[in-house]
Amino acid sequence: MSRSDSERLSAGPAEAAETPDRTDSATAATAAGSGVAAEPPASGAGDAESVETIVHVLRHGEVHNPRGILYGRLPGFGLSVTGRAQAGAVARALADHDIALVIASPLQRAQETAEPIAGRHGLTVRTDENLIEAGNTFEGLRVSVGDGALRKPRHWWKLRDPFTPSWGEPYLQIAHRMLAAVNKARVESTGREAVLVSHQLPVWTLRRFLQGQRLWHDPRSRQCGLASLTSLVYRGDTLVDIVYSEPAGGSDPTVHGA
Repeated sequence: MSRSDSERLSAGPAEAAETPDRTDSATAATAAGSGVAAEPPASGAGDAESVETIVHVLRHGEVHNPRGILYGRLPGFGLSVTGRAQAGAVARALADHDIALVIASPLQRAQETAEPIAGRHGLTVRTDENLIEAGNTFEGLRVSVGDGALRKPRHWWKLRDPFTPSWGEPYLQIAHRMLAAVNKARVESTGREAVLVSHQLPVWTLRRFLQGQRLWHDPRSRQCGLASLTSLVYRGDTLVDIVYSEPAGGSDPTVHGA
């Protein structure tokens, strides 16, 4: 993977000034057994520990959503013309990589993003429910500022707890299921590369979890553009680097709910 157009980040805590999320108190133990930290290699285990495996976690491309709703897990939301072009750009960027697996969320937009990548490598897209979009009680509604559901008092109670959060799937649950998908793919593709196609919030939550950051955050700060890659680099079982890149070009990070 080229480093000239990617941001390389330490796998350790990157926001020392942040206060850890109260829901993250047990994550260190969980992560330690899941590839974030590892025991020193036993005698004779050096070869296995030096093997590099890369798991690329890909956000799907732009979705055709003329009504501007938060579609979440609703069926029938496929890629737009731009989204298909973005998926093709990622497939071309990964054409020379040693891709062993392509696995996607069961949602249509993720499957359509995965297809050209799998096709380039003669693979079949596999499905993993752990990669699905986060659950959200605002699903099917417009949530844009000024003309969406948030202006209606009956919805305000849903916003009472931004830390869990109260309006959707708990961040910690998202992190754990995403990490399970990553670890399964990492083991299956040892010494090669895998591509997992998911959604913005799950990808960003996974990255914050692995970096030791609190999981609640300002959605406007997410570094997870459309068709972007968050690539997890392992040496043996140990995560040694996280690389962010945008092979299909940049997009507005506030375009979320996807």
